[in-house]
Amino acid sequence: MCSSEPINCFPVLVNIISNAFLGLLNSTARIRIWSEIFLRTQSPHLKHYIFYNCFDYLLVLAAGLPPLFAVSSMEDYKVKSTSC
Repeated sequence: MCSSEPINCFPVLVNIISNAFLGLLNSTARIRIWSEIFLRTQSPHLKHYIFYNCFDYLLVLAAGLPPLFAVSSMEDYKVKSTSC
C-alpha cells in the first residue's frame, strides 16, 4: 500500500488506523490524509519570494567565502607552512 520510504508510509498507516477506529465507533465519517513534501501553490508572488530569498542568501554566502580563504592563506604564509 505504500512505498519503502517512511515519509510516504507513515501517513498511509495513520489513515488506516484512524479509519479503523472510526469504524469501530460505528461512524460514517472518514479521515483523509496525504503527504506532500512541498506545498503546491500557483502563486507567483510566493515563488518570487522564495527565489529572491535564496538568491540573497547565496549573494551573502558568495561575498563571505573569499575573505575566509584569503585569511587562511595569510595565516599559512605567516607561519611559513608548506604542503607536501
